[in-house]
Amino acid sequence: KCDPFIHYGIAAARQAIEDSGLTVTEENAARIGVAIGSGIGGLSWIERGHTAYLEGGPRRISPFLIPGSIINMVSGNLSILLGLKGPNLSVVSACTTGTHNIGEAARIIAYGDADAMLAGGTEMATTPIGLGGFAAARALSTRNDDPATASRPWDRDRDGFVLSDGAGILMLEEYEFAKRRGARIYAEVAGYGMSGDAYHMTQPSEDGEGACRCMLNALRDAQLDAGAVDYINAHGTSTAAGDKAECVALKAAFGGHVKRLAVSSTKSMTGHTLGAAGGIEAVFTTLAIRDQVAPPTINLFTPDPECDLDFVPGAARGMKIEVALSNSFGFGGTNATLLLRALR
Repeated sequence: KCDPFIHYGIAAARQAIEDSGLTVTEENAARIGVAIGSGIGGLSWIERGHTAYLEGGPRRISPFLIPGSIINMVSGNLSILLGLKGPNLSVVSACTTGTHNIGEAARIIAYGDADAMLAGGTEMATTPIGLGGFAAARALSTRNDDPATASRPWDRDRDGFVLSDGAGILMLEEYEFAKRRGARIYAEVAGYGMSGDAYHMTQPSEDGEGACRCMLNALRDAQLDAGAVDYINAHGTSTAAGDKAECVALKAAFGGHVKRLAVSSTKSMTGHTLGAAGGIEAVFTTLAIRDQVAPPTINLFTPDPECDLDFVPGAARGMKIEVALSNSFGFGGTNATLLLRALR
C-alpha cells in the first residue's frame, strides 16, 4: 500500500543485501542502516489520492496516501522489513539524490556511526504529471517516432532526455567489518565530492565550474591526482546544455589527461531515472571496475564537435580500470561525484 518508487527501492535493496550475504542479527542490527532517497517521490500515489478526492471528497482519500508517498518511507520500510536499527535517512537532491545518499552513507560509516549501510536511489516519475511537467520544461526528447534512439548523449542532434524508472542500491560496509565476515568486495568508495552551481534553477553553469569543482573535491577526498582516473560514468543526460557543460567541466578538471579518459553515459541505454540515476550508475561503475570493461555510449551517431572526448561509442570496451568516477548533477545546481577504486 505505497507508491511504486518505494517498491522499486525495496526490491533493489533486498537484492543488494542478498548479494552481500550479510545476515542481520540482534547483535549487529543497530550498526546497519539505510540511506535511500528519491528525487520526486510518490507522484503516482499523489495523483491517485487527488483523483479519489475529486470523485468522492476528502473521506475517499486513503489513510496510506501520506505514508505511501513520502520519500523517507523507502528507508523506513526497509528498516522495518529487515530489522535495521542503524541510521535511517533519505537525502533528496533531484537527479543527484542517489549519489548523495551513497556518499553520505559512506561518510556515516567512516565517522563510526554504522558498520554497514544500504544506500542509493529510487524513482517512478513516468506519470501524467511527471511527464507533463518535464515536457512543459522542454527537458524531454521529442523523438517519439524513434524512442530506441531518442537518448543521444553528446550527439549533435540530441534534444532532451528520456524519462525512465528504476532503483539502484549498494551495500556499503566498513572494510574490517566486511573482511571479518569474508564478504565479497567489489570496490572501495575512496572519494566523495559535492558542490553547488549557484547559477540557475534548471540549467548548469555554462563554464562547468561547479561540476569541475565537484570532481576535484572527490579527487582531493581520495588523495589522488587527476591522472589516476581511468573511467568516468558521466551524468550525460542528452540535453544540449547539460552535455556541453559536463564536457567543459571534464576538460577543466582533468586537463591534458582528459584525452586519455574513457567517458560514457549509461543513460543512453537506461534513460534518465532522476533520483535513482546515481544509484544505478554507481552499480554500473562498480561492475566496470570488477569486470575491467567500460560500458558504452550508444546512439552517438553524429558527434557534437564541441563534445570531443572518448565517449566509448557503440560498444563496451575491455580496458584497465583501477579508478573510476560517477557523476550526478541536478536541478537547483546540486552536484555530487563518487570516486570508486579497485580494492588494493
